[in-house]
Amino acid sequence: MNGDTARLRQFLTPRDDGWRCSMMSPYQRLARQMQDISGDGGVLKKLLKDGTGQMVPRNASVSVLFSGFLEYSDQPFTTNVNMRKPRMMKLGEDITLLGLQIALLTMKQGEFSRFLFHPKYAYGELGCPPVIPPSATLLFEVHLLEFLDSAEIDEFFDLSQGEQQNVPFSKMLKVIDVQRLFGNKLFKNKNYEDAKYRYKQAVTVLLDHKISCELEQHKVDRRKLLLFLNLSVTYLRLICPTKALRYGKMALTIDARNAKALFRCGQASLDLGDIESAKNFLIMAQTEKPFDPDINALLKNVVSCHREYAEKEKEMCVRMFPK
Repeated sequence: MNGDTARLRQFLTPRDDGWRCSMMSPYQRLARQMQDISGDGGVLKKLLKDGTGQMVPRNASVSVLFSGFLEYSDQPFTTNVNMRKPRMMKLGEDITLLGLQIALLTMKQGEFSRFLFHPKYAYGELGCPPVIPPSATLLFEVHLLEFLDSAEIDEFFDLSQGEQQNVPFSKMLKVIDVQRLFGNKLFKNKNYEDAKYRYKQAVTVLLDHKISCELEQHKVDRRKLLLFLNLSVTYLRLICPTKALRYGKMALTIDARNAKALFRCGQASLDLGDIESAKNFLIMAQTEKPFDPDINALLKNVVSCHREYAEKEKEMCVRMFPK
């Protein structure tokens, strides 16, 4: 089989095993089944599972599972397939392999494809010793989980504060919404520090923006509320209850009856050992959402703690001031 590995035999079709191909290397034979996406045969693609929606735009940030293989090896030289939630990576910054950048620009969300990268689209004539030999053609299997178009965000945050003020209001709001969405993706992947950075960056822009009418104020406040709530829960995950309480209270200045903000304040107060405040916040949250299981469960726990604390305090008073 001319040095074929067990992996390659799985996807080389029978016609590729004939005498005409006997002088070809495994990757040369595999290339006959693939589509040229670079225009010069340097990056080849085979679609294994189609995705949905539009293709990845330039300057996007992507979440991908991938494995890279050398020609005569069954084991990947690089892979992240064991990661449950891979982080978002920006094309051209976090992902710098030219072949992989070109490959991703042809993919849709949910797509799974196989690619061949010729040396000039991989590690060139020198390779990357000791892992990648000189002039190595690489095979990559890539599953695109999701992507976000970050071009407008990058462009906006490259501006000075004064220049940001001159950006049209609608475009500024779009940047804020995408930035918050970025933060949500990072939070979902438990990357709380980066999520916090995204949320705070968006808050700073909103606080610095000069409001010109009541409608703008309403739209800004609505976004501030979401960001304050996100920051509150993020600080709870980072075990910073003081800051979690601060942002929960900031959310309440916009919507005093917001059940999520009241619940976050209750959680933070409990973490700070302020049982009385935790109880009060959670009772107000329960008033707004009487059947919320999370609120009810935490309130039950707080009431139990409060009762236990009161009993201990009573016992202490009896010891200190016996009849």
